Amino acid sequence: MLLIHPPVTKPSEPPAGIARLSGALSSQGVKHCVIDLNLECLLALLSDKTEKTDTWSARAIRNLAGNIDALRTWRGYASIDRYRKIVADLHRLFQINGTAQISRLSFSDFQHFRLSPLRSRDLLIASEDFEKNPFYPYFSNRLRDHTEKTGTRVVGFSLNYLSQALCTFAMIGFIRKTMPGIKIVLGGSLVTSWMRGGVWKNQFHGIVDYAVDGAGEGPLLSICGIETNGDQKFTPSFKLFPFDKYLAPGPIIPYSTSTGCYWGQCSFCPEKAEGSTYFQISKNTVSEELQGMTSQTRPVLIHFVDNAVSPAIMEKLCSNPPGAPWYGFARLTKHIANVDFCLALKKSGCVMLKLGLESGSQGVLDAMQKGNRLDCSSAALKSLKKTGIATYAYLLFGTPWEAEPEAQETLEFVVRHSPYIDFLNIAVFNLPVNSPDTCKLQTTGFYEGDLSIYTDFIHPGSWDRRHVKQFLDKKFRRHPAIQSILRRHPPGFGSNHAPLFVMHNDGAKACR
Repeated sequence: MLLIHPPVTKPSEPPAGIARLSGALSSQGVKHCVIDLNLECLLALLSDKTEKTDTWSARAIRNLAGNIDALRTWRGYASIDRYRKIVADLHRLFQINGTAQISRLSFSDFQHFRLSPLRSRDLLIASEDFEKNPFYPYFSNRLRDHTEKTGTRVVGFSLNYLSQALCTFAMIGFIRKTMPGIKIVLGGSLVTSWMRGGVWKNQFHGIVDYAVDGAGEGPLLSICGIETNGDQKFTPSFKLFPFDKYLAPGPIIPYSTSTGCYWGQCSFCPEKAEGSTYFQISKNTVSEELQGMTSQTRPVLIHFVDNAVSPAIMEKLCSNPPGAPWYGFARLTKHIANVDFCLALKKSGCVMLKLGLESGSQGVLDAMQKGNRLDCSSAALKSLKKTGIATYAYLLFGTPWEAEPEAQETLEFVVRHSPYIDFLNIAVFNLPVNSPDTCKLQTTGFYEGDLSIYTDFIHPGSWDRRHVKQFLDKKFRRHPAIQSILRRHPPGFGSNHAPLFVMHNDGAKACR
């Protein structure tokens, strides 16, 4: 069996889902291989030869080896200005080495001028025209050589983001045409959203043999003829991943302590719309698994990929530190408003928390059922700053309960708290097509494609996407205090590289 992580997504760490699949297969003695084709294809495309002779391209080609080396060492994270130049040069190489059909290719995005990952017809075209994919010269040779040497009979693709979809289907099409005897399994969070969102109509019958909804460990083992307890959880395995090749100054371990969200009450939340159930791994198991992985891998960083790390797990991390610096999502609760608790988190290795602030309007937060109080959020931001934990705040504009006055409240809240916010992520609200709350709104078909899991809606306060974007571009992003925060944002990698700047600046890299 072969497990594949397809392009394009940020190549800074191994994929958490495939690590768990590998752990499950290993525990049952199933022989398998893992290929991170996202990492390999991106590096291969960067190294392609080009005849471009303009000044920028020549500089990007000349500095390629040094730029890659910088992102694999701590010196790449000493200056955000130098980092921006490095990433811009690497993105330039994607631009000149890609095909004319690709409108955008970066470390986190893949867009085609003509094909959309939201249309099953276009994904089928991508599977038929696989030779037109910019990564075809690399993945065709890689997959052909691997399958010939190993006798692979089953190939599993983990499809989690729209930016991976067109490339995933190009690879599926190549395998189906050139190696028709191989069974193809398609899973991952995007596939789960399609299946649970009601848009999956078996459109890919004939090229996909098995589609997996949710956790893939049980279905993969079942394909291998091994039946397990449906609730059985497996320890991730990172033994088959090339940690030295990722664009980070050392191994980063992605790890989840739970599935679903322990809060689970936010209106219009995709997790809620998909009916995801919450499951928490026991605190002792979390500690045991982390201790084992850190002793084997000696990571520079642990990335908790939970929707939100629960207060109970945080308390366990405080009493039994994982042995490496860490970061992840957390809710703005009274726990992190407490300075002593934040100090304990800092001592446990916490270098950054990602926080769903969403809005600076209490009325909007209440309507969203976020369970956040702005006074508590304010105290949490200040406590985290006081104890040296960086904050990566997420904002969501254009919800049904927000109009420009509420958006202005958010602007003012962020400006008042700008000394306590290190990084910002700004998003415009998307309405899940299958949300039970959708019936309260008049929806329109803004998102073209039979695989779209979102729909547009007529805003009750006439605060449509055009007005939201105008506010963000002309008011929010132009405020000097907010511009200062945005200038710290690492392009291309965002929150995946943000904690590395924090660690470099406070000397936490000595924790390796």
